[in-house]
Amino acid sequence: MSSTILPAAASGLAASDTVAGTTAPDSLPAERTGTARDPFLTRLGEQVRALRARAGMTRKALSQATGVSERHLANLEYGSGNASILILLSVAQALHCPLADLLGDTSMHSAEWLLIRDMLQGCDEATLRKLRVSIGEQLGRGGAHGEGLHPRSRRIALIGLRGAGKTTLGTMLAEDLDCPFIELSREIEKFAGCSVSEIQALYGQSAYRRHERRALEETIQAYPAAVIATPGGIVSEPGTFNLLLAHCSTIWLQASPEDHMNRVLAQGDTRPITASGEAMQDLKAILTGRAPFYAKAEHAVDTSAAPLPDTFAAVQACARRILQGEGFDRQ
Repeated sequence: MSSTILPAAASGLAASDTVAGTTAPDSLPAERTGTARDPFLTRLGEQVRALRARAGMTRKALSQATGVSERHLANLEYGSGNASILILLSVAQALHCPLADLLGDTSMHSAEWLLIRDMLQGCDEATLRKLRVSIGEQLGRGGAHGEGLHPRSRRIALIGLRGAGKTTLGTMLAEDLDCPFIELSREIEKFAGCSVSEIQALYGQSAYRRHERRALEETIQAYPAAVIATPGGIVSEPGTFNLLLAHCSTIWLQASPEDHMNRVLAQGDTRPITASGEAMQDLKAILTGRAPFYAKAEHAVDTSAAPLPDTFAAVQACARRILQGEGFDRQ
């Protein structure tokens, strides 16, 4: 193993986490032709791109899931395509979000929802987090690990995109703490009876997310103490991520986009290169889309900043703070 870069042993991912590129559209987006774009269509396209990045889906994957051509999706994302309501519904279903999310307004469900939305307008992230924790406790769904009704346990979950070092550092941390190391992707495969890639190919993203939720629930039930390496896309499903935050302490393993890419390639996964020359652009979009969710972790460690021994020492320090019951130190 090299001491200057983490070895390629990061945890397995769903296909949605693969940093593959997209095929260039057959027609140029409006911004490249000088054609004026409608402001609503522009906002709609930006929202579709943001949701796709958060889900970790390339445009090609979204095209395959919806049956809509990549060219049409490209025009939609750049605000130069006026998609029908059925196409938008298909895109929303593939991204596992309400149609209202594409339109940018999820607050029209009821009078109470509107009133709550008005009260939340202008709140900063710290205030919103406190409210989320409080709501979770009120509804019995958990809020944040170690707060309210959920005392701290010895479960430590490592989150972050593939190539961050979750398997390498998680294995070392579990040995140091003398507790089991659980790679959630392997648990998902046990429940499904096939590999993650086969789940995606045969049954789709919805089935994968159901297995992911079940695997997490079973892991929480079975292991009061463990180090858990989570799939990079676990933050894409709010219910599952809320469950993780409520029952596990979390450490976000960060890395530069270049290190993410190099470590995935070092594992023998050449899809980022063979799929498209735009793989790095897609990877950066996924990181940007998921960063606000990864940032909900209690601690963060940059695995690109130092050699492996120093990086592990930083993770150990975070684990000590967690086990000593020190509070949340990130917003």
